[in-house]
Formats: sequence, structure tokens, C-alpha cells
Amino acid sequence: MRQVKRRKLPVLFRQKPVAGPDAAFETGEAGAGKGMRRHGGERLKQPKRRADPAPSRLSYRFQRWMLTPGIRLGLRVGVPVCLVLALSSAFLASEARRDAVNDFVADLRASIQERPEFMVNLMAIDGAGGSLAEDIREVVPLDFPISSFDLDVEQIRDVITGLDPVKSASVRVRPGGILQIDVVERQPVVVWRTRDGIELLDETGAHVKDLPSRKLRSDLPLIAGKGADGHVPEALALIRTAQGLGERLRGLVRISERRWDVVLDRKQRIMLPTERPIEALERVLAVSEVQDLLERDVAVVDMRLGSRPTIRMTETASEEWWRTRTTIGNGQ
Repeated sequence: MRQVKRRKLPVLFRQKPVAGPDAAFETGEAGAGKGMRRHGGERLKQPKRRADPAPSRLSYRFQRWMLTPGIRLGLRVGVPVCLVLALSSAFLASEARRDAVNDFVADLRASIQERPEFMVNLMAIDGAGGSLAEDIREVVPLDFPISSFDLDVEQIRDVITGLDPVKSASVRVRPGGILQIDVVERQPVVVWRTRDGIELLDETGAHVKDLPSRKLRSDLPLIAGKGADGHVPEALALIRTAQGLGERLRGLVRISERRWDVVLDRKQRIMLPTERPIEALERVLAVSEVQDLLERDVAVVDMRLGSRPTIRMTETASEEWWRTRTTIGNGQ
């Protein structure tokens, strides 16, 4: 193998010494100075170090805490409220100052309530009879003039509607200082006879007033018996059904709080069932119209069993029937 000879290449550049880190440009010696000088010997000033614009950790956390909605609301509302409460408590700590505030509020309220436009001078009652109007004035004793602020309209209305003859009532303060009371009076439709006396009832069975004598309201139908006041609508329907009987109808009697008996003149009685009494009465009236049932000597027509009506004759008719049967049986 052919060997290659190595040859040295000529040096084209010379290596220059490098100045050290502490070289002083002023004297040319290393480590002679710390700064640089411009031409003329004036020292060059080093630039100032700029401050870090980022806030500190404590400042950042404080700013974030202040931006919390609850803290902002507390500073905006809570602090003023607490300050006002503290000042108010300090002011009202004295009993003399509290009394002065109460007197001022009472005088201010009285000056407003007792103005002429707020005073009520009269009471007007419409829709009630003479006796009922007097009763209303007795149960609502008012000393006029009186401020409208001192009137409890709802309480007055409740007191008036608590009266038996009153069905409904409305109470209001009318312009001109007038207490207006509009009353709807109950209208009696039946007379209810009980062991305690005689009463007038309206169409719902509500008590209207007591009646000294039946003759005072002979134009109204009569009902009797315990619990009859709770079935006035049914009694009125039976009375309308028995209108064909005319003056023979004396009234209705409630039996055992379950059913009705229709009472006629000549001591006749129609015993109606518990269920569907109107239909049973219509059957009796239809038979009586065809065969004059109620014109005969019949004491009781028992319709309690719809499938088996029963007729009870009077004592005179029964005796006559037995006498006739005995005579026929003896062959006479």
C-alpha cells in the first residue's frame, strides 16, 4: 500500500491574545477600571435597572379578595347599614330621646288621621227594615264623628252578618263622611213550629226571627218536627206538589228526622217514604183525582212501602164497615 506523506501547511493567520474580562479600556491594562470611558475621558453611565411591574403575591391576593361579589356588596351596603344602626342605637339609648320620638310620631299620625276629609259623621243603612235597622245601630255603636282610620270595616260587616235576619251585608266609607251599610235581608218562606216556639225560616232553613203567633204569618206554609229546618228545600218542593189540595193542606211534619208526613184537614195524613217522597205524593194525588181517594173516610195513606201502599180508614168508617159485614154475615 502506498504511504501518503504528511506535510505541514504554512500558517496564514496569527493568533492574537484576547483581553481578559477585567480589561480596563482607560489604561489598556486588565482589571484597571470598572467602567468604560468615552473619548475625552468621560465615564459612561450604566443604565438603571427597571422595576418589575408585576404585583407582589400579597397585593395580588388582596386585589382578588376585594373583587369578590360578597365583599363588594358588604362594603357598598353592609358598612353603611351598620353605621346607620350604630348611630341610631346610640341616639335611642336615651329614654328621653325615645319618648320624644314616640310623641312626635303620635302627633304626626293624629294630625293626618283627624283631617276633615278623613272624618266619618253619619251612618246610612239601606235594604233593611225599621226593626232590623235599629238592631244594626245597637250592635254597631259608634260615636260620630270618628276617623275612618279607626273604623274596622271587616269587623263591622262580620257583626252585621251575624244577625239572623241578615243574609249578606257590605260596609264602606262613602265620600262625604258617610258610613254606608247595604243589607240583603232574609225573606221568610215557611213557619217552623217546635216545642220551644214558632220561628220563621228562609229558603235555606236559616233562622230569620221568632214569631209570637202563627196567625201573624198565616200566608206561609207550616212545617213541624225536629230537624225540619235542615230540609226546607225538600219541604218547599212537597208543598208545591200539593198545591192542588188547596186549603186542605195544613202542613208537613218531619218524622224521626228521616221522612215527611203530609197533614190535611179532617185529620187525614199521607205518610211518605224516605226516598223519593215527591214521586210518592204525586201517585197519591193522581189516584185521588181519579177515584176521590182523599174525599172518602180515609185517615192515613201509607206510602212508606212503594210496592205495597196501605190505606187506614177512620174509626167511624171502620165501625160502619164491621157493622155492615156482621149484618151480612147473619143473613139480615
